This record gives sequence, structure tokens and C-alpha cells, in this order.
Amino acid sequence: MKRTADIYGGISSAAVKKATGKTWREWLVVLDKAGAAKLPHKDIVQRLQRSHHLADWWGQMVTVGYEQARGLRVKHQKPDGFEISVAKTIAAPVGRAFAAWRENSLREQWLPRTPLTIRKATPHKSIRILWADNTLLSVNFWPKGSLKCQVVPQHAKLPTPDTAEKMKAYWAEKLEALRVFLER
Repeated sequence: MKRTADIYGGISSAAVKKATGKTWREWLVVLDKAGAAKLPHKDIVQRLQRSHHLADWWGQMVTVGYEQARGLRVKHQKPDGFEISVAKTIAAPVGRAFAAWRENSLREQWLPRTPLTIRKATPHKSIRILWADNTLLSVNFWPKGSLKCQVVPQHAKLPTPDTAEKMKAYWAEKLEALRVFLER
């Protein structure tokens, strides 16, 4: 999403004002005056929580927006690399979607010839995967009634912004392949 004075971290100034009482411009002024450009991420969050009584999530979002506005962080950047996520709602029960990821024979039909190591699987909820390049993939499953679910892969520890963009496109394509497989 394009960053402007009205949108940072994917959140509009109107949404930030509604939740926090300040627009992006106001937060940028407040944080600049507090010397936030020289502080680590966690210190900015703590300052926002302590001095401005922001909830955990909004403290994180205002900090990320500030860091992006001041060129301290780029899109998808996390402390340990880059991270993307993609979501797709599929007309299939959550158990079928989970099995399509968990079971090799099913996964091969929509994600062929893709080596991966499942590190942890919580039935019908999540799968944690070590990708072939040692990046981390977390897949969450959300029921949307008995015959639909949302599948959300989140790929972390990606080395560059370009890799993050490529993996975002890759997962969008693969989720569509999963949807076609499950809905046929």
C-alpha cells in the first residue's frame, strides 16, 4: 500500500485518529519531539503505552507507521527479516483445508514438488513449517461456518523486500491452486 501522510503501515489517518485520538501527522510530531527516531522499536512502543495509554496493538501499529514514515522501516520489514501474509476464503470445511496442507499426498496435488518440514501441527488450527530455504511458514486456518474456511499462510524471516514481494505473489497463486483443488 502506498504510504502518504494519510496512510502508514497500511492504516489510514482516519482509522488511527478514531482509535487513538490523533492523526498520523499528530503522532509524527509527538514522536519526533520525543526523539523516537533514535529509539529502538520496543522503546517507542513502551513510551506510547506509558505516556499515551495506547493498547498493545495500537502501540505497535503507531510505532510501525512512525518507523515507515521516517524511513526507519520498509514494507514487510520485521526485526529478523521480512514477513508477508496472504489470506483466502475457500468453500471447504476447515478440516479438509488442514488435511490438504498436512498430508503429503494431498499437498502434492496443489503444491507439487515442494520440500518442506512440518515442525508442529495443531489440527484444524495451524501448521508451522520450516521452508526449504530455512525461512518460516505459519499457516492458520479459520472456520467460516461449517462449509467454508479462511487459510492464511504467513511467511517470515525472508531476507529482502524483493523476496517478500515474490513470496506474497507466490502464496496468492498457491492459495488459488488450493482453492481450486478443494472446491472441485
